Amino acid sequence: MLSLKNLITVFLLSFSISLYAQQAPEGTTSELVILNVKTGERKTVLKEIRHFEAPNWSRDGKFLLINSGGHLERVDLDGNKLGQIQPDKITRANNDHGLSFDGKLLVISKSDEGTSSRIYTMPLAGGEPKLITPNYPSYWHGISPDGKTLVYCAEREGAWDIYAIPTAGGTEKRITTAEGLDDGPEYSYDGKWIYFNSNRTGRMHAYRMKPDGSGAEQLTDDSMDNWFPHPSPDNKSAVIISYLEDQKGSHPFGKDVKLRLLDVETKEIKDLTPVFYGGQGTINVHSWSPDGDWISFVVYHKP
Repeated sequence: MLSLKNLITVFLLSFSISLYAQQAPEGTTSELVILNVKTGERKTVLKEIRHFEAPNWSRDGKFLLINSGGHLERVDLDGNKLGQIQPDKITRANNDHGLSFDGKLLVISKSDEGTSSRIYTMPLAGGEPKLITPNYPSYWHGISPDGKTLVYCAEREGAWDIYAIPTAGGTEKRITTAEGLDDGPEYSYDGKWIYFNSNRTGRMHAYRMKPDGSGAEQLTDDSMDNWFPHPSPDNKSAVIISYLEDQKGSHPFGKDVKLRLLDVETKEIKDLTPVFYGGQGTINVHSWSPDGDWISFVVYHKP
């Protein structure tokens, strides 16, 4: 039986994980931005008075995938809307979604009636969603370069850890066991590492580990809360979203944040953006361009 302390911890972590469902204030403007990490060039792709979030860059570089109202939409780099992806089959999706390395498979996390988040896969070209994680809550974040394994954050028996499961479905395997919240797992392009964030030390920081969960290495150690390290295509760096203040294990919407580039070998960090209004929904999932020059993210503007 869980102690009162553990029950409180589970509740707080459950609350922080479920913040994806938190609605932005009515009248919020969402701005979809692409940024060249080498030159600093910045372009607004789409800016509208509505809430959208969590851009992915397509593997062919032709469009961006965003989430709005539980549906997935495609937008090209000139801001032209290319339509929703199977809106009759993809509903109640949260902001944990993305594509396989070959660009053919779409992975989504969504809540069905009577459940919290579970993970599904479906061909990007169309087809039926396939349930991969019957157990919930499960929040997808990464797929292996060979397409055979999914990694995700899940709560099981009161503990929030990182799990792996065959992409085709099967038995899930727990790969972290540290105290606190482990979240945001994502494979490096060479398949040698899984990057993730954890508050196992009391503050949220970026880490990486071997795919079997061994050899965990802390990559950040400063005064900021560092979330969602997204490794670059050249395996040399990772973009992170950093909250200026301690968020006590959550990653809420509507806070002062900035994006930073982390050298994964030297652990040096440089700012990519000034401070802006963002957080949940800004850059939850992998958003690098295929050539590794650009990232995509969402900036929010108060009503």
